[in-house]
Amino acid sequence: MNVNQQPHIATPYGQPPLQGYQVYGQPGYGGPHATPYGPYNGHNAAYQQDAPPQPPGPGRVPPSSGTPPVSAPGYDQYPQGEVQNGPALIASQPPRPPASQAYAQVPVTLPATQPLYHQQYQAPPTSTQQVTNQMAGMQIGTAPSQAGPYAPPTSSHLPSSTAFPTPGNPSYTSQAVPPSQPPPNVGVQQGPHPPTYGGPPHVPQQPFPGSALPPVSQQSFPTAPTPSTQASLGAPPLPQPYGGGPPVSAHSQFPGSLPPHQAAVSQPSPYRSAPPPTGFTPSGGAPAPARPTPGMHGPPFPPQSVSAPPGPQPNHIGAPPMQLGVPAGPPTGPLPQQNGAFGQMRGPQPGYGAPYPGQPNFGSQPQAPAPAPPAQKRLDPNSIPSPIQVIEDDKASKSGEVFMTGVRGQAPPLVTTPFQVKDQGNASPHFIRCTAYNMPCTSDMAKQSQVPLAAIIKPLATLPENEGPLPIVDHGESGPIRCNRCKAYMCPYMQFIEGGRRFQCAFCSCVTEVPPHYFQHLDHTGKRVDCYERPELSLGSYEFLATVEYCKNNQLPQPPAFIFLIDVSYNAVRSGMVAVVCEELRTLLDTLPSEPGTDCPIRVGFVTYNKVLHFYNVKSSLAQPQMLVVSDVADMFVPLLDGFLVTVGESRTVINSLLQQIPEMFADTRETETVFGPVIQAGLEALKAADCAGRLFIFHSTLPIAEAPGKLKNREDKKLVGTDKEKSLFQPQVSFYGNLAKECVAQGCCVDLFLFPNQYVDVTTLGAVPCSTGGSVYKYAHFQQAQTDRDRFLNDLRRDVKKQMGFDAIMRVRTSTGIRATDFFGSFYMSNTTDVELAGLDCDKTITVEFRHDDKLCEDTGALLQCAVLYTSCRGQRRLRIHNLAVNCCSQLAELYRHCETDALVNFFAKYAYRSVLSSPTKTVRDSLVNQCAQILACYRKNCASPSSAGQLILPECMKLLPVYLNCVLKSEVLQPGGDASLDDRAYLRQLVSCMDVAESHAFFYPRLLPLHKLDVEGRALPTAVRDSEERLSRDGLYLLENGLSLFLWVGVAAPPDLLRSVFDVSAFSEINPNMTSLPTLDNPFSKRLHEIIEMFREQRSRYMKLMVVKQEDRLEPLFKHFLVEDKSSNGGASYVDFLCHMHKEIRQLLS
Repeated sequence: MNVNQQPHIATPYGQPPLQGYQVYGQPGYGGPHATPYGPYNGHNAAYQQDAPPQPPGPGRVPPSSGTPPVSAPGYDQYPQGEVQNGPALIASQPPRPPASQAYAQVPVTLPATQPLYHQQYQAPPTSTQQVTNQMAGMQIGTAPSQAGPYAPPTSSHLPSSTAFPTPGNPSYTSQAVPPSQPPPNVGVQQGPHPPTYGGPPHVPQQPFPGSALPPVSQQSFPTAPTPSTQASLGAPPLPQPYGGGPPVSAHSQFPGSLPPHQAAVSQPSPYRSAPPPTGFTPSGGAPAPARPTPGMHGPPFPPQSVSAPPGPQPNHIGAPPMQLGVPAGPPTGPLPQQNGAFGQMRGPQPGYGAPYPGQPNFGSQPQAPAPAPPAQKRLDPNSIPSPIQVIEDDKASKSGEVFMTGVRGQAPPLVTTPFQVKDQGNASPHFIRCTAYNMPCTSDMAKQSQVPLAAIIKPLATLPENEGPLPIVDHGESGPIRCNRCKAYMCPYMQFIEGGRRFQCAFCSCVTEVPPHYFQHLDHTGKRVDCYERPELSLGSYEFLATVEYCKNNQLPQPPAFIFLIDVSYNAVRSGMVAVVCEELRTLLDTLPSEPGTDCPIRVGFVTYNKVLHFYNVKSSLAQPQMLVVSDVADMFVPLLDGFLVTVGESRTVINSLLQQIPEMFADTRETETVFGPVIQAGLEALKAADCAGRLFIFHSTLPIAEAPGKLKNREDKKLVGTDKEKSLFQPQVSFYGNLAKECVAQGCCVDLFLFPNQYVDVTTLGAVPCSTGGSVYKYAHFQQAQTDRDRFLNDLRRDVKKQMGFDAIMRVRTSTGIRATDFFGSFYMSNTTDVELAGLDCDKTITVEFRHDDKLCEDTGALLQCAVLYTSCRGQRRLRIHNLAVNCCSQLAELYRHCETDALVNFFAKYAYRSVLSSPTKTVRDSLVNQCAQILACYRKNCASPSSAGQLILPECMKLLPVYLNCVLKSEVLQPGGDASLDDRAYLRQLVSCMDVAESHAFFYPRLLPLHKLDVEGRALPTAVRDSEERLSRDGLYLLENGLSLFLWVGVAAPPDLLRSVFDVSAFSEINPNMTSLPTLDNPFSKRLHEIIEMFREQRSRYMKLMVVKQEDRLEPLFKHFLVEDKSSNGGASYVDFLCHMHKEIRQLLS
């Protein structure tokens, strides 16, 4: 649904109530057309926080005169007055409450264009239907999929007379005028109801006696609808008219009340389960008996307590309802301009008026021209689900707690929440995160939901100090205990039988004999008495020492070797790269990775190259290093064996001499051409000659255009961007590098590439070998020795060389009967359909695995997966690392939607989309992503949410942030490049995201934005982040943005001089140097704390983040604004608000 184009649905965003005040809605007066109502512009002193809660009456009528009646006490079962995140957009903005507070479930509206003076209206309505005519709009909220015991009774008839539009017109064409009183403040219900996003007019019932009403001014206005309080996990009612005619089912929604519900003819679904609706408790009376809704079956879920406001819940906010759309009417003001990715039309004012010339009116009644408005209001982004609110709520409820992995199928805390893990038989979330922790039992159910079933696995993840390292199990020469049939390794899920003499495999149910040396008796529960003494029987993650049967050629492996290959062409020398690399290696070689308590056994070798290759003999017996030149690059070979690969300790003096001489030897070179393919071949041949695995560190600067295998040409053509031929730009130019990668994987040769380009170098092709061997690509455009990238490069190099790695690795994922691994994403090579082969596997790499059904799953046993990685450690030891995970299975779609992880879903969608650009145009990929997301949400709407009007957008609780995060993926430069995005940058990001873990992809697509001017220098807590939108920035503020690759320090033009002195040691905004890449170290608490925060952020990421200072309204600000992902982007990407409207439109089309 498109807010700028479709005027027939009331807008979703309005003003939240002021914090601490209980506010009440007011019914309205008017004729057949409902009157628009706008933002709340101030609170009434009569409305205090301790005002009595609203009774659960379905409707209230306005008083004609006099003081309001006193409400009946005792109906406070729904929480009231919860505070929402962010400031209300009113003339005088109140202070923004902490983001960790819950949202108020507030009906909000987009004000139509209207005069600000008071108008006299017709007499008050005398019937329910007249009140109904003034109620319209679409509510936004989030729908917990669990049905609660509180559901409204049904009504078997439509109102006898309503003022709906004529047939053929949509059900929501009413207009509204701004109220003089604040909208109602409705508490968030955590369980029973799916909050709804929009809908047609609702039919209120007659009020109960004694309902409270606030004082009214000269005019009264309609009460805005509030979220539905009914949740049923089943099929929706029969299709309702989306484009015209009155709705088949409509019900009123009022704050603090259980709305009556019109009869909905539901279709039975195999995945439904809903409680019978409950009756109302009229004021001063007993509860009315419940009447069942047709089509609802199954026992009710356990009742949930609603007597008090709910505490913070993981991944939950109670988003206020929003009304999407615009009142119908002719355009006012200047002609619109095209805006957004979906063709929205937006006027010069940041509001949304009536339909524009040439745009369809979608059935709204023709109306007389409205008077020109003095100004248009903007819709309120506070009314839609906030990522910051969800993150803060999860931190508040789970931060610092110990996550016990013993419960099958429980979702872990969010990646943004710090937590500890206690391994009780399932792998830590540090190793494995899933898109869904409750898998559907059947393939039909999985296809219906369209939720991808995938696991993001980080096999060698670095554990916190209080959790690691993993225990190593040594079974001696017999090796690990395995299932005879499927070869699964011993794990806590294996069932021992016959007194412990045999065990039944949990994956394939095969029975295997227990070896005599492994036998142990069982206790009275059927467990081995040594269960908790053996890691493989009690933990989810552990390692086995592998025997020679697990080694190539049945021989134990040699320790790996590191070979450094340095480009010494003209560009590389002139930029200072050669000197920087050689200087750093002299100290870096002392920190090669090794295991605690052991000497480093890694050998090193050195090669330089331009059009030819130079090998160096650094044998310890030599006084000076020797150079051997290979000019026949078409048939590469290693000219020496003895003396090329040496240990650092033995040849320290010769190595230092070589690294000192290399910059001097090539200081005057004029050779500009380079080779690249033969460079990798040289390192590969050296490892083959040494019969070991290893890593190649290649430092390269230019496109390899010299005559040699793997020669490339400049193919950057921006005319192809956006065409069907664009996909060819993401594919390697030549097949040479693909074949070379296959050879590297077979030898265990992992390639890490450091690029220093000044122009196009074809990252797609040069990165093919690193991406197939488990290596990494680093890119430093326009590198200058004395400039900003030096620190970034050196820190990246140090971390890359030092980090723990496995070599010559093979990974296989086994699953229990019913599902199987079908697709894999990451930096690896596959020669068959089951084994993931990695020449190198480091602690930062992830492999994403997608699962599909091949049989039915059982709810009782759940589903199991076991990830086994066979690798060679840095000391040359062959090991098996095992990760086990058990998830639940469900036969109801509601259970699937209740146990999903949005961050993991977005990680999967991004990798799937970034791989798809190799075979499809980017527009096709974007459309496919939007369509799948719409199908996921439409399936939930159809099968899990309450039967409700067609215009309502309902989001599952666990996926309320899916639209905003998916929009960030769609707007990324890979899928939607801007005018300044180079092909190399897009290829680099595509390869980078392919092996990101969930935490890094979250920061990459939705950066963290901290208001540093709110920093408490005395405490250790960080200030609460703000949403990524320009309107959240204050002109007198200081903000730090980090996205995992860069840091931006944004300085407002009105920042206080004291703040500037504390950070930059200057007293005026104009004195700040925008070219600085590091902050001065000052002797004040604020400066010290800021430096600590920056270093902490850098330690959390796998790549060093360069700091850039951005002054407001300066040249770097457009780059900074590119990462404010909730706003419309310069490359045409839609804003969060616009995309949510578009997503609603897609869902409605699917449902119709």
